[in-house]
Amino acid sequence: MTSTTAFRTCPLCEAGCGLRLDLADGRVTRIRGDLEDVFSAGFLCPKGTVLGHFHEDPDRLRSPMVRSDGELRPATWAEAYDRIAEGLEGVWRRHGRGALGVYLGNPMAHNLDGAMTSRTMLRSLAPGAVFSASTVDQRPRELASGLLYGQSGTIPVPDIDRTEFMIMLGANPLVSNGSLATAPDWPGRLAALRTRGGELVVVDPVRTKTAEIADDHLAIVPGTDVLFLAALVTALVDGQHVDLDVLPDHFRGLDVVVAALAPFTPEAVEGRCGIPAPAIRDLAARFAAADRAVVYGRIGTTVTPFGTTASWLIDVVNAVTGNLDAPGGAMFSRPASGSATTRGRREDGRSRRPFSRSTRVDELPIVLGEYPAAAMADEILTEGEGQLRAMLTVGGNPVLSCPDSERFDTALASLEFMVAVDCYVNETTRHADVILPAPSHLEKPHYDVALLGLAIRNVANYSPPVLELADDADREWQMLLRLAGLGLGMGMGDEVVAALDDEAAARSIRSALGDPAAPDGLDAVEAKAMVDVRQGPERMLDIQLRTGPYGDWFGANPDGLSLDVLEANPHGIDLGALEPRLPAAIRTSSGDVEFDQEDLMADLDRVRHLLHEAEPPFVLTGRRTLRSNNSWMHNMRTLVKGKARCTLQVHPDDAASLGLVAGGAARVTSRSGSVIAPVEVTDVVRPGVVSLPHGWGHDAEGSRLRVAAEHAGVNSNILTPADVVDPLSGTSQLTGIPVEIVPA
Repeated sequence: MTSTTAFRTCPLCEAGCGLRLDLADGRVTRIRGDLEDVFSAGFLCPKGTVLGHFHEDPDRLRSPMVRSDGELRPATWAEAYDRIAEGLEGVWRRHGRGALGVYLGNPMAHNLDGAMTSRTMLRSLAPGAVFSASTVDQRPRELASGLLYGQSGTIPVPDIDRTEFMIMLGANPLVSNGSLATAPDWPGRLAALRTRGGELVVVDPVRTKTAEIADDHLAIVPGTDVLFLAALVTALVDGQHVDLDVLPDHFRGLDVVVAALAPFTPEAVEGRCGIPAPAIRDLAARFAAADRAVVYGRIGTTVTPFGTTASWLIDVVNAVTGNLDAPGGAMFSRPASGSATTRGRREDGRSRRPFSRSTRVDELPIVLGEYPAAAMADEILTEGEGQLRAMLTVGGNPVLSCPDSERFDTALASLEFMVAVDCYVNETTRHADVILPAPSHLEKPHYDVALLGLAIRNVANYSPPVLELADDADREWQMLLRLAGLGLGMGMGDEVVAALDDEAAARSIRSALGDPAAPDGLDAVEAKAMVDVRQGPERMLDIQLRTGPYGDWFGANPDGLSLDVLEANPHGIDLGALEPRLPAAIRTSSGDVEFDQEDLMADLDRVRHLLHEAEPPFVLTGRRTLRSNNSWMHNMRTLVKGKARCTLQVHPDDAASLGLVAGGAARVTSRSGSVIAPVEVTDVVRPGVVSLPHGWGHDAEGSRLRVAAEHAGVNSNILTPADVVDPLSGTSQLTGIPVEIVPA
């Protein structure tokens, strides 16, 4: 028996935990936390222990699947690519290039192959519409950052390890492991905050696991965070807790914002948001008194009709109190692989509206080049010029994760042709004509290009493949470049993949060497020769590391980073605590953080109307579970065993008035659909609020997830209407949905 040990970063969520894997004869025998990892220091959650189970899951696809006589059957790679060429070229011939839509799922954010090649694929295919999981998640936060700072990726993260006071809205990191704030071991970090005398306040309609450890829990009405934040600003000003005259010169328009928020007093909002005015004023005073404080908001603030405006107001609170871009406050990462703000100059910024077009059918905003997921069904089902007749989905399961799921399921069934890149035949990919099997996480390298740009500490971790991929199999980057070749009319052969990969590397080097930050005297040909020992995403990553803020610049800085250096440090490299980055990281045309941005200021009129809207008798909110990651961890028996997790949580008072009993069943109905779920009576939810977890409903005919089907649960997104969105970002409302409830 041959025993080996491997180290890698867990790719299953945003925490970035280091893993130690013990292997024997090519099989994983044990997974533990890597005690030497520079970021996680041994912490891991239950999900990280199942990578071996996932690799060996008999339901995981090992070969392509092609539809024949109405059934998906195993096929060779050549057969699959021939069928894709035939199907897509047929759709293009009949309807034009714009008849193809593309959906990029959540796993793409954790995927080096996707991060490095999806742009080439999209540019070459020229689809009529691109959708992604971002528009059912964080797009409002990205849009707010684009408007304020000039770049959508310039997202402030909470400096957890140095703060003394933290207000957390709509986040439950003890279960989710955090989001838009990459940090392993949130339990330990929040415990350390309280140990050093700091305070944690959680604002959430549910007494979550994180709220249970907090100093205070404020049970807000779902969807009213924007009112609470506006009132918090007003309370800070009314109590003379802030001095706008001492703020940095590059903070533009805060006085205008403060004046516009004046009508939103704690007394004005308390009846609608459910938090008493004295509690808001007391919180403002305590927050302002802390030397280092931060407000952090997550998905509960973004999946509402006011997601973009709430994200903006979070930054306003941090800014007026002197906690934006300050240690212990909300800061900006400096990722090793570089970003739009780690090259170039501050004066390179330019004003541009991130939403300049609207969708064909619903006239929703197209933000950052992507259509809202809420528009998918209508773009497929509505006839006329520009109708989507074919879809490509990569690593996503939108039938379970997107709004108005039943209608979207119907839309996929109506397509003329569909291709999926996925590791399962799931509720979405069961509609595909061809499925290309994604490798397991152990068969490909890993580097969190996107997530390390949101890390609460500057670190870099690279993981080489643990197990060999089958000789005849493609990795995702090769699949995506073959699709790109098809779109360019070059074919899908190996030589096309090599040519597109080589041109992308050369283009990346030319761009880097043309940057003012590049050292003098570097030659593009010589630089490329240094990285050509690699191919694909590894070569692209090497280029980005070498030309990033800590890079070796192809030998000009001998002590700098490269992929060779990261490979020699399997536990990662600690690049230090976050440091202030403004104004250098600003990319607006004015060179200032534009707090008084016109689209955000104009949206306050809509917020005023929210003050006077009647609260529905019952509203639905979502939740996460520690052993689950959206919809794609439910086929691991070790994660779904035990008591049922897909339950409808109902407050005891509401259960009594509705005639519901624990363990019984309830029918929950919204404008878009109805589900029956088992009842869990609990006081963790506030009265008038019921909660269903996200990502369940594994009972669709044709999906091949045997373990998940035994624990099917119900799909909460059947209840989420597609036509209720944040009008600025197009992001769907997934919390605070009015529902009716009766015993079933």
